[in-house]
Amino acid sequence: MDTRTQARFDARARVLKALAHPTRLFIVGELSHGARCVCELTEMVGADMSTVSKHLAILRSAGIVADEKRGNQVYYHLRCPCVTDFFGCVEGVLKARAVEQAALIR
Repeated sequence: MDTRTQARFDARARVLKALAHPTRLFIVGELSHGARCVCELTEMVGADMSTVSKHLAILRSAGIVADEKRGNQVYYHLRCPCVTDFFGCVEGVLKARAVEQAALIR
C-alpha cells in the first residue's frame, strides 16, 4: 500500500474510531435533528458536562461535528449530515447477522 492510500485509510479509521462509542453515536443521532447546546446534550445523555464535552471534542477532532458560540452557550451541529447514512448500513449488518444466528438455532 502506498503512503497516499495509507493516509486515506488512516483518516477513515480516525472517523470510525470517533464514532465507536455508544454515547457518541447517540450524540450524532441527536445532532441529526439539528444543533444542540452542550447543556441540552448533557441532559439527554445523562452524564456530567465534562464527560459530554470530552465526547464532543473527539467528534470535533475527527471532523464530524462543528461548534458555534451563541452568547454564553456553545452549540454543536453535524459538519456532514450524511454521517448518519452509515447508521442504516450498520442496521443492515445487525439484521443480517441476526438472521444468520437465528438460522443456526432452528
